[in-house]
Amino acid sequence: MIDLRDLRIRNVNRLVLLLGCVAFTFGTASPAQQVVKAAPQKEGVQVVSRMISVERITFISNKPYGEILTKLKAGVGHTDMAAFGKKIAAAQTEPELEKVVNDVVGSRGLMEFAEFDMGAVLQKELGPKASRSTRFLIGNPLVMKSMAKYVPDAASYAPVTILVDERPDGVHLTYDTMASHLAPYGNDESLKVARKLDEEVRALLSAAAK
Repeated sequence: MIDLRDLRIRNVNRLVLLLGCVAFTFGTASPAQQVVKAAPQKEGVQVVSRMISVERITFISNKPYGEILTKLKAGVGHTDMAAFGKKIAAAQTEPELEKVVNDVVGSRGLMEFAEFDMGAVLQKELGPKASRSTRFLIGNPLVMKSMAKYVPDAASYAPVTILVDERPDGVHLTYDTMASHLAPYGNDESLKVARKLDEEVRALLSAAAK
């Protein structure tokens, strides 16, 4: 059982305005997919904008920052990304691709793509008083493929971002759910994959925060 003094879970909804240049034609859209605003075409390019409501999940823990990072990293796979990219490019079939990925991912089917020390950047201005902050890109190429073949924009959200940072009330582990990103597109197949991914990420964050 999670001690609520050690861990609180907050759900915060925020609105994100997504501007994108589209190089494909949308089919008949559901109400949730309707373009909010579209500028006239100019030189063959149309710019469209739509509002997307995103669910943000935050786990707040009083455990030490370093301990949380260690647990988080232990829950995902790691590899030499340059070598991994070459193996992906060399794969000729779906089974070969699956083997390359499955040899790397952790027990939750996730791997680390990148890690950014955001706190080190903040320290350049704020000095020692700057809070520690690390951003991770975590995911699975096979999961991304399973969503993007139905909703191309899914490739702009995967791998997902996880932010771990120190704040006055504890260490925050923050994640924007994939299902909320893809909900406006109205594709059931992609949403099934997205919800499963969200379950694994939440479990990863929960384990790291305890």
